[in-house]
Formats: sequence, structure tokens, C-alpha cells
Amino acid sequence: MRPKTGPSPVERARPGSKHHVITDPGGTPLAIPLTGGNRHDITQLLPLLDAIPRIRGVTGRPRHRPRQLFADRGYDFDKYRRLLCMRGIKPVIARRGVLHGSGLGSVRWVVERTNAWIHGFRRLRIRWEIRDAIHGAFLKLACCVMTYRRVQAVC
Repeated sequence: MRPKTGPSPVERARPGSKHHVITDPGGTPLAIPLTGGNRHDITQLLPLLDAIPRIRGVTGRPRHRPRQLFADRGYDFDKYRRLLCMRGIKPVIARRGVLHGSGLGSVRWVVERTNAWIHGFRRLRIRWEIRDAIHGAFLKLACCVMTYRRVQAVC
């Protein structure tokens, strides 16, 4: 079995992959690693934050960490809240066991929309590639196309 595939808990333990994505407030993907389908989301939180590239063009030290991190209930662990605070990031994470309606849906939909944009590329909706590098390349290419389309829409 490949290191970036694993039995998916959703698809009857068939091997699959999971796309973890972190976006800016507009929905442009900043980092998108690929892991096995059986990996829990919280294990990829800190590597996902570390994968955000530095912003260039501004004099001084470039900012490479977000000020706030909005996340769903899958990321609700006190240990990771503390780690985010130590990095200078304010965690805004929905609590487990609390009824829906926390107000985070108005912010989290941006990431869900980005996931829908990614899965709009038919090649990424279902993983057909055996090699991880090929699927990862298609994933990064899709993010480049999405970013290009967003820049074209602004100009």
C-alpha cells in the first residue's frame, strides 16, 4: 500500500486519499497536502499551517501565519488550541457536543466551496492514479488553475 493512501472510513475501507486544504478568506487555496483516507484531520493541522508559503513583496518580515484560524468540529482539541495560541494564531473552532448554529458556517463555507472547486476537476474527484506524485501534481495544477481564474476575475 502507498504511504498516501489508506482505507477510507466512508467508502467501505477501500484505499483512498484525502485532500486537506487551507484557504484565504476569498477561497484561494494556500496549501493542500495529500494524505491517506484513514488519517484524522487534526493530525494534519500543524503541517498544513507550516506549508503556507511566505507572502513576498512587502518590505520587512513577510507574514506567513494567519491571524485567525476558522475550523470545524473535527479540529476541536484543547491541545491544538494551545499550540495555535503559542504560534500567535487565534483559534475559532466549533465545539464538539454543542448544537449547530455557532455562526461558523458563514465562514467555513469558503473552504467547502474550494473543495467543490477542486472536485469540479473530474480527474481529482476519484483517484485513478496509482502513484502519489502524479495525483499530487494534478492537485497542485488544479489549485494553479483556480488561482489563475480568481486573478482573471479580479482584473
